[in-house]
Amino acid sequence: MELIIFDLETTGLSPYSEEIIQIAAVKMKSGRILEEESFSTFVNPGRRISSFITNYTGISNDHVRHAPSPMEALAAFSQFAGQSMLIAHNGKRFDLPFIRESCARHGLGTREVGFVDSMAFSRKLWGGRGGHGLDAVMNRLQLRANGQRRHDARGDVAILAEAVKRMWSALTPDFSACPVDCGSGVLAAV
Repeated sequence: MELIIFDLETTGLSPYSEEIIQIAAVKMKSGRILEEESFSTFVNPGRRISSFITNYTGISNDHVRHAPSPMEALAAFSQFAGQSMLIAHNGKRFDLPFIRESCARHGLGTREVGFVDSMAFSRKLWGGRGGHGLDAVMNRLQLRANGQRRHDARGDVAILAEAVKRMWSALTPDFSACPVDCGSGVLAAV
């Protein structure tokens, strides 16, 4: 099974009024993280990035000044992902709504793809104890950032890919079937 582990950074929390400023992803196949098959782009939101978001993500207006538009970035990400199953942490509540709303706002059609929120792995492994955010998962798995910046999509994807690999393996050693309920997500239609 081919998976696309991905993360977004945005100008704020609302998919209805905020924009994507970074997309990063890496492929995983049969439980192996394929670091050489990765995707990363800044996205020009067409507005200034607040100092709060720059401090939180490390992404500045200079980073996005010459970056592709949301339409171009979403189309490129969709091409990279192909028909693979998507995985994002808290993606059901955050990443997928941003993709869906950004596509609608910028006139891009969408297509359905398989999707699983990696928080489902955490919930299945640890139940209701101690939260299921990425920091809690990192602590439980004793994962370190190892120089990766948290809240930069590239750093979070590297951390999340290792977390997904470990959680999936703990649930089932077989990477041919998803060990939690898988649903569907959306990508730009290209």
